[in-house]
Amino acid sequence: MTAASSASRFQLRTMSPRDPSQPHRTASTLELFFDLVFVVAVSIASAELHHALGHGDFLHGVTSYAMVFFAIWWAWMNFTWFATSFDTDDWLYRVTTFVQMGGVLVLAAGVPRAFTEGDFTVPVLGYVVMRVAMVAQWLRASRSAGPLRSATRRYAFGIAAVQVLWILFLLIPTGPMQLIAFVVFALIEIGVPVFAEYRQQTPWHPHHITERYGLFTLIVLGESLLASANAIIDALDEVESLGPLIAIAVLTLVVTASLWWIYFWPPHHRAITTFRRSLRYGYSHYFVFAAAAAFSAGIEVEIDVLTGESHLSNVAASFTVTVPIAIFLIGIWWIAIRENADRVVNAVVPLGAVLVLLDPVLPIPVTLTALILVVIVVVLVIRPPVSHADAGSSDAA
Repeated sequence: MTAASSASRFQLRTMSPRDPSQPHRTASTLELFFDLVFVVAVSIASAELHHALGHGDFLHGVTSYAMVFFAIWWAWMNFTWFATSFDTDDWLYRVTTFVQMGGVLVLAAGVPRAFTEGDFTVPVLGYVVMRVAMVAQWLRASRSAGPLRSATRRYAFGIAAVQVLWILFLLIPTGPMQLIAFVVFALIEIGVPVFAEYRQQTPWHPHHITERYGLFTLIVLGESLLASANAIIDALDEVESLGPLIAIAVLTLVVTASLWWIYFWPPHHRAITTFRRSLRYGYSHYFVFAAAAAFSAGIEVEIDVLTGESHLSNVAASFTVTVPIAIFLIGIWWIAIRENADRVVNAVVPLGAVLVLLDPVLPIPVTLTALILVVIVVVLVIRPPVSHADAGSSDAA
């Protein structure tokens, strides 16, 4: 029985490569539904980072957060790039996606123990569930991928092999060796796309991909607003004066809105015109996403210091806000802004990221950061992205 006849019998669509130039390609409702479980995972990871930073446990908190967020980001990114190439939206594709969503929820449930006890058993199991479902998707795609069959099979083999490593990771005791093993296994994991596509690349839809990244950016920025609002509400009865809380609320909104403006200023689809550039775009977003989600933890730490829940110094607390913002600015500048901007913008954005780190010297939290970001936004309004022809000239240079 052929793949086509089998698909017809079970009411399945042929999972053939999609047209990368398809007009009006947008995120599907299934993709939007898929993103909802990542809202949960990001929220829990940010909350645990907040608790660690608030207690001054910077090294353990940041490393645990980096490890957990890698699993969240990588699972989301793999699904997104697969969907842009082979999404069929039939019942089997949907069910497999639901399995991946279940894996995300399992991962999220294990995040607190990963932070407090260094026990990554539940997160790894949830991650493996997501990745095994991804193997099934790639194997299904291989049946009708035509000249891309070898690439799809390399994906399936590579992902499956790395999951064995992650299971072995659970045997490594908590400590430096666990961190070293994680870095090695993570590098192998992100090497799978390079291994799979080094001869021939699967097709991607640039506008669809960048829309999906934009939607995830909205998730992490929205988490900052929600977490900050909840922290402010909880602190209302803990402070004698509402003035500082109102100031933090206003400044948080200004900063978050500015980060949104800066992220969506450049035409992102220009950043993934080649396979190499798409790897840079996809991989560098780890730092952008992680920093945006960490920003909410920093705001909560600031509020903890204000209410006496944390004994961190004002300078240390301010750094929990400014460092994520600086990383976000440098990351998005590197990924998408610099090749679409003139010299003024390319000077203002990196300089702004450096100046953001001066925020801790001021007694009012994130005030300097908010002012710097507003200045950057004003510059971006005055100086829009350069034309495509100019961008091409700068690329050639």
